Amino acid sequence: MRSTLRHLLAAGVLGVALVATSLPAQAATTSAVVLNTGHLDVVDVAYEAGVLEIGVHDEDNDVEYGADEVKLVVKRQAKVTVPADPAFAFLGTPGVSQVWILPEIRNENLIWPGIAAEEIEAGVFTGDSLTLSVRAVSGPGQLAIYTENAVGQPNILADSGDGLPDALALTAGDHTHANWAFDAAGTYRVTVRATGTLAASGQKVTSAPATLRFTVKA
Repeated sequence: MRSTLRHLLAAGVLGVALVATSLPAQAATTSAVVLNTGHLDVVDVAYEAGVLEIGVHDEDNDVEYGADEVKLVVKRQAKVTVPADPAFAFLGTPGVSQVWILPEIRNENLIWPGIAAEEIEAGVFTGDSLTLSVRAVSGPGQLAIYTENAVGQPNILADSGDGLPDALALTAGDHTHANWAFDAAGTYRVTVRATGTLAASGQKVTSAPATLRFTVKA
């Protein structure tokens, strides 16, 4: 998607990659980059050379990765009790259940998860609009993506607990943050795709599916 060389430099594995080229194909392996803090656009949508793409962008260090190059860690510090408000019942039993939340508001000790279409120029897509589809979530529990308004009430963007796919509206050039909540510890795979209609031709374009890997610590 983006420069492979840049990815290797960022991951500190360029030397390993160069050596691997002289080994049999089955001996060449690539380790995932583990990310557990910082401002990360966990869904970074771009349109390059006629292709709609999804990757992960480390905003703090300005490094871009393919979704399959990273493992996103939800640390134990993310574990909280579901708010004692019936509006949050989609996360579990209000005031009782435990949930791990990567928050909408930045916490320096955790991943601050963004959803971005900043790399897409205005006018490329009809109405500057795209759709991000959360296609599948596999793991020990459910994933909910939601925002909170000024008085702390939730707006659910996606919830694997009531069925998928769910669709999120994106605008070219925008960058937003939301809460990503997991209701059990373990390893999750979250598959997403982006779709838009080209303004010039009316052609609908869809990205290849991108699967994000999260490890939620007990």
